[in-house]
Amino acid sequence: MGNGKRVEGKVAVITGGGSGIGKGAALKLAEQGAIICMLDRTLDNANEVKSQIEEAGGTADVFETDVSKPEMVEKAMKDVVDKHGRIDILFVNAGINGTWAPIEELTVEEWDMTLGINLKGTFLTVKYAVPYMKENGGGSIIITSSVNGNRIFSNTGATAYSSSKAGQVAFMKMIALELAPSKIRVNAVCPGAIDTNIDDNTNISPSLEKVKMPIEYPKGSQPLEFKSGTIEQCGDLVLFLASEESSHISGVDIYIDGAESLMRG
Repeated sequence: MGNGKRVEGKVAVITGGGSGIGKGAALKLAEQGAIICMLDRTLDNANEVKSQIEEAGGTADVFETDVSKPEMVEKAMKDVVDKHGRIDILFVNAGINGTWAPIEELTVEEWDMTLGINLKGTFLTVKYAVPYMKENGGGSIIITSSVNGNRIFSNTGATAYSSSKAGQVAFMKMIALELAPSKIRVNAVCPGAIDTNIDDNTNISPSLEKVKMPIEYPKGSQPLEFKSGTIEQCGDLVLFLASEESSHISGVDIYIDGAESLMRG
C-alpha cells in the first residue's frame, strides 16, 4: 500500500450503508482506499453516500437489496464480483429495532420481521459472500450486533431485537471457527447508544411502560464521555477489523459503548 492507506484497493460490501453506522463505515473505508459496494433497500440514502464518496475521490456503487430476500442477496453478491472481481471485506450491518412490546402483545409477524432482517439477513449476507471470499484466499467479515441481548437485558420489550442480536454473536463465533482455515476472519461489533436514525424504524408499544423495570442513573448512563457514541467512532472500529492491523483477531465481539453496558447489564 504505497500511499499508506490501510485498505487500499480492497472491495468492501456493506449492507445498510446509506445511514447510521453503515454510512460511518462506508466513509471511513473509502477514505482509506476501499472500493465501496452498498447493498441497500433505501436507494436515496445510499446514493447520497455514494456521491459523498465520489466527491472525495473514492469509488462506490449501490445495489438495491433487501437482505431478508435470498434471491436479492445472491444476485447482489454476483453483481459486485462481476463488476469488481472480488469481495475482501464484508460489513454485515443492515438491521432494524422493530417492535418493542410486552411479550403477549408482540405479534408473530413483528417477531418474524425483526428476526428476518437482523438474523436471517446476517446468514444470507454471509452465505452468499463467502464463496467469493474463499476464491480470493481470505478476508474480513464484521457483523453489527448490539449490547442488547449480549450485555444488556434491562430494555424490557426488546425481546425480538435482543434475541436477534444475541443470535448474531453466536453465529459469528460459529463461522469464525469454520472459516478460519480459509483465512477469513469474523468478528462482531456491539454498539451501545450511537447517534443514528435507527429509532425511525422502532415501534414502541404504548403499553410497554406497564412492564418496564424502573432504573435510574443519577449521574447518567454514559460513564466515559457522558454522551452517545458517533458513527465515526464506529467507522474507526470497523476499519480496524477490516485491516491487517487486526490480522490475528477472529471470533471476538467488541463493545463500543463508552462502558455504558457495564452499568446496565
